[in-house]
Amino acid sequence: MKIIEVLIERKANSLNRPFSYLYDGKKNISIGSRVKVIFNHRLLIGYVIKISETDLTIDLLEKKSGFKYTYIVDILNEEPLLNDELTLLAKEMAEYYLCPLIAIFQTMLPPSLKPSSSSLKGPKIYYEKYIHLLSSLEEDLTPKQIEIVRNLKNNGDLRVKDIKSPTIIKNLVKKGRIEIIQIEKTRLEIKYETSAHENILTPDQNSAIKSIIETDKNVTLLEGVTGSGKTEIYLSLVKEMLKMNKNVIMLVPEISLTPMMINLFAARFKENVAIFHSDLTNAERYDEYRRIARGECRVVIGARSAIFAPLNNVGLFILDEEHVESYKQDSLPFYHAREVALMRAKHFGAKVVLGSATPSLESRARAQKGVYNFVHLTKRINQKSLPKTSIIDLTNTNNLSNESAIFSLPLIEALKETFSKGEQTILLINRRGYSSYLSCRNCGHIFKCPNCGIGLTYHRSNNLLKCHHCGHVEMVSDVCPKCGSKYLSKIGFGTERIVDEIMKLFPSIKVLRLDSDVKMNVNVLNRSLSEFSKGKFDCLVGTQMVAKGHDFPNVTLVGIVLADIGLALPSFKSAERTFELITQAIGRAGRSEKEGQAIIQTYNSRHYALVYAARQDYEAFYHQEMRMRQVQKYPPFTYLIAIKLASKNESLVIDFAYQLFNILSHQNFLDTYLVGPITPFIPFFGGKYHREIIIKYRKKDNIFSFLSKMVVEMQKNSQIDIQFDVDTLDF
Repeated sequence: MKIIEVLIERKANSLNRPFSYLYDGKKNISIGSRVKVIFNHRLLIGYVIKISETDLTIDLLEKKSGFKYTYIVDILNEEPLLNDELTLLAKEMAEYYLCPLIAIFQTMLPPSLKPSSSSLKGPKIYYEKYIHLLSSLEEDLTPKQIEIVRNLKNNGDLRVKDIKSPTIIKNLVKKGRIEIIQIEKTRLEIKYETSAHENILTPDQNSAIKSIIETDKNVTLLEGVTGSGKTEIYLSLVKEMLKMNKNVIMLVPEISLTPMMINLFAARFKENVAIFHSDLTNAERYDEYRRIARGECRVVIGARSAIFAPLNNVGLFILDEEHVESYKQDSLPFYHAREVALMRAKHFGAKVVLGSATPSLESRARAQKGVYNFVHLTKRINQKSLPKTSIIDLTNTNNLSNESAIFSLPLIEALKETFSKGEQTILLINRRGYSSYLSCRNCGHIFKCPNCGIGLTYHRSNNLLKCHHCGHVEMVSDVCPKCGSKYLSKIGFGTERIVDEIMKLFPSIKVLRLDSDVKMNVNVLNRSLSEFSKGKFDCLVGTQMVAKGHDFPNVTLVGIVLADIGLALPSFKSAERTFELITQAIGRAGRSEKEGQAIIQTYNSRHYALVYAARQDYEAFYHQEMRMRQVQKYPPFTYLIAIKLASKNESLVIDFAYQLFNILSHQNFLDTYLVGPITPFIPFFGGKYHREIIIKYRKKDNIFSFLSKMVVEMQKNSQIDIQFDVDTLDF
């Protein structure tokens, strides 16, 4: 009989320990198997982390241990779901991110293989039936049967569905000439349009590749201005790794960038490429995961979750646009793909390349200190200068137009000139929808989300009010629910309104809108970007997904319609985010032979993030922002942990937050600073009230061990949820 130690699928801190069950069945069971168990009178899924043998009877076991054993109900998979490397990684992550181990396992695995009840409804292996030749003897066969036998002999196995007569197949099986076999079929077909032609590298690119390969440091920060040819460096590095029989994981921050990378990498490396991101169907992700695990590919491309691809013998991890915050998961276990890449690279002895035109301050600081190898590309590969950029002050009435309440005179003139030349433009507004919110002009009531308490955004395309945080949707009311007035105003603007405005000014042009409302899946996205690249549209209007990584040769004008949006967010990273977004957006213009220009509209024309972004001056921004961070004790001068508290009872979570703050205050950790308790930007969501405590620290010392012990003790209050967001970005 076996004693099986199991992690239960629940992610509560109080359940973050193994529970023991018995098994004496005939199926194989291994560490890493999923099992069905009864827990607290409910059928749940568990994940096996330890197996031991016992000769004792169940009565003696129970007498010795002091508690009752139950048997495992069933084994869902007999082979381990994760290899040793990923299992060790999960344990390292759970320790670093102070979260339940089961949460890591659930994050690592695709929906069909997760240790959770939801996986039981996930897609399974898809098999296709084939005819396989057993004997080519033609004796006693009809002409039709001989035709099939000869076809099989010459061409190999044939699909059953390609043979029109089931009777012929049945008779050939009966005569022992063929057999029906099942072959696993993947449901994802990787298509690509790009030529496999390799570009001639510039001396700067060759020097960068040499530095990355020869450095004794395992991490390289590859900083290069937009258009400096970082992607071609990635491709060359992958080629070198494959020559050395090493595999590669390549991450991009946005799914919108994945099609472009897939085109380039699949054209160059063909069947060696697998893709993995959340926009694939569950069936496609399941198939790709299994293909990767079987070693049928050498290069994995994807968004954040691709960092867990079960690829062996990895020699290189690449994070393109490493500064983008989508690499950080915003829910338990709050991991950052960059940190996970560093953990995996240490195991394999692999190299990590962090690429960006605007590196995160944390990465740049490590490069400055010599912790990372630093490679800097200062010129575009076509030797063209960066786009000429103008900041338009919207508080200056001389810049305002009678034609439009959104576009300034300089931007309208630039648009006219661009369209008259047959060139393309990108307009960026980092806000989707038509209007930011709907309010009553009589009493001032603002229509807010009942779940989150934030203003609902008006979407004119389907005449609905939507919450961009939790997804709540409601019909647009004709009257104010507070005072009954019919005088309602639509305040602010988003991508939908921008499209309307530019169509009003330029009715003959074709406009493409791209944001998360119209990007239904990666195929739609790929097609839209391809059509814009081919010149089927004159103007691309979108949110931040249009600002990064794209290479459109005929785009000569980029307009940032309102640059102030990001600066208003309550975060220590608001200036950095704004600088990065504007710099990346400007970089979409003039990437080919034509000169580019960019226009930044703002009510805050003197803000250093906008001034330095307009100059494309990362160095100046970096030094000024670092001075600000040092004074305020923010990363990279400290590390941050956000302790997130939630409860259905508001007074309870407030009292608990102050109680916890007092406990932490009395620990006297060295070089540690506490902030809070604070009310987050969205204080009520998911049916619970939220509060946070922020810990700024320079060294872990005893902080992590104290927090680990503390959460187990304090989690006894089942009315309070406690989560740790290590290296938080949201404060």
